[in-house]
Amino acid sequence: MSTAILTGRPVPGSSIEAELRSLGFDVRTAADAATAETLLAQVPGDERVAVVDARFIGHPHALRLGLTDPRFPLAAIPGAVTAQPAARRELTRAMARENSADHGTSADTSADTTHGTTLVGSLADRVAAALDADGATVHRPELGSLVAATPSDPETREATRRAVAAVDEEAVRLKSAVKARDGFFTTYCISPYSRYVARWCARRGLTPNQVTTASLLTALIAAACAATGTRGGFVAAGVLLIASFVLDCTDGQLARYSLQYSTLGAWLDATFDRAKEYAYYAGLALGAARGGDDVWGLALGAMVLQTCRHVVDFSFNEANHDATANTSPTAALSDKLDSVGWTVWVRRMIVLPIGERWALIAVLTAVATPRITFYVLLVGCAFAATYTTAGRVLRSVTRRARRTDRAARALADLADTGLAGEGLARVLRRPAARLPGFAAPVLALLGGLAVTGAALFTGFGGPWPVAGALAYLVTSALAVARPLKGALDWLVPPVLRAAEYGTVLALAARAEVNGALPAAFGLVAAVAYHHYDTVYRIRGDAGAPPRLLVRIIGGHEGRTLAVAVLAALLTASHFTLALTVLAVAVALVVLAESIRFWVASHLGGAPAVHDEGEPA
Repeated sequence: MSTAILTGRPVPGSSIEAELRSLGFDVRTAADAATAETLLAQVPGDERVAVVDARFIGHPHALRLGLTDPRFPLAAIPGAVTAQPAARRELTRAMARENSADHGTSADTSADTTHGTTLVGSLADRVAAALDADGATVHRPELGSLVAATPSDPETREATRRAVAAVDEEAVRLKSAVKARDGFFTTYCISPYSRYVARWCARRGLTPNQVTTASLLTALIAAACAATGTRGGFVAAGVLLIASFVLDCTDGQLARYSLQYSTLGAWLDATFDRAKEYAYYAGLALGAARGGDDVWGLALGAMVLQTCRHVVDFSFNEANHDATANTSPTAALSDKLDSVGWTVWVRRMIVLPIGERWALIAVLTAVATPRITFYVLLVGCAFAATYTTAGRVLRSVTRRARRTDRAARALADLADTGLAGEGLARVLRRPAARLPGFAAPVLALLGGLAVTGAALFTGFGGPWPVAGALAYLVTSALAVARPLKGALDWLVPPVLRAAEYGTVLALAARAEVNGALPAAFGLVAAVAYHHYDTVYRIRGDAGAPPRLLVRIIGGHEGRTLAVAVLAALLTASHFTLALTVLAVAVALVVLAESIRFWVASHLGGAPAVHDEGEPA
């Protein structure tokens, strides 16, 4: 239960107390600042507490936005301020200062205010101002047309009530439930009705996590339908995949509609998106196999390409998260194009975000074959990857950015270097310091080409992939031996991902036995989960997975070398078995640690997060 302290003289006919109770607050009243301070001290330290002016008039959703959003320790709107347990000390300090300055003056002496004007005499607003003066970060939500005011005389009060009645609060709430930046298909084909599904869920007490789980189950059923290999199964799979995407949009809209944000929810939403898509790839491959067509290599290639695309996005964003630099000409051109409406949608569509991608997959599944579906998907994703990567490279080389230690640390974590690479990087630190600024991505690329080329173009069971993996160990260690602060150093993690995944794919394909490519698919899926989990932890300011975990599963260079050695020492059938065992082992270790971490973070009250970034 949260507690709201209603300050000042009660207003006859006011509904503020009922509105606060409807938002889950236990309401207590205080006639002056001294009483409010006393009541604040009595509220248990593990509860949210709000200070609200008794004269408040506004939309209930304005109160909801200001007082119940779990993402912000401190928040305020005109006439109300709130603090979560983590920020209770700051609120108590500000309240004490205002009480001592009040000199016994009633808390309701104030100037008029409407539509967000700061109230000079309102205790809640004075406390919020004191928090600002202390340097505390106070979140003030964008209310738009919603009204939040504390009028002090009957005429102003009546005018404020008319302003409240003139706004369709539910329409505003539904509109704000939709992500501000999304793809064309999602914006025009899904969100116009999924927001109403979100409202339906909210009114029935469903949580975003429940909707996320329903989306996952729907996608898994779609994958199972695709795995039947029949035309009816393919049609059903396409329909269910779209239904899964509708639910995928609904969970985020439900979170925004009802402000049900959570750390666990953000992780589930992001993780399940990848699980759904890659499970569907596997279902298509199984369905094709029933019809006598082996497309496991294409399915694995699609997963590798899509994962590397995401790592490019993540690495570039982390490298520039807090970089200081002048805007590059490329970025300026992009901003200029944003002013031309149609170019915005074209550029959002050609990167094939999740909405367009899933719609493409669903339609092709229903009307074509799995092989054609994967061919089109690979071409589309390859074009999108080339477009986005080229643009980011141009931005990077045309700006003089100073990147921070935090960015370098994030890129080092995304590199996923294991014990062997760490040790060798320490030895090579001095030689690496003398290399030119562009050396890190070039070294990573050369080593990656060496190992994947050896795996792809030499016979299975030969020593060349092992030699390539050893060269890759040296070059990748050199690449991370110094802080990754160069203009193009954000390319290092995606190049390392491509090298590791590509080597597994090439060796499994060269084995030319049944089961090798499905086993490789499983191994890459397990490792990719670990890499996505690393990204989501960094994005949520939770830090990367523990170094012990990275060392246990070998790091990218250790796994690459291990797979190359297994291919050299074992027969093709035994190599397939070894890949399967390795996939299961990696999956069990990373899943166990990941689930433990995120559940513990959720139960431990970690700050709620909600990703409003680029469509995946």
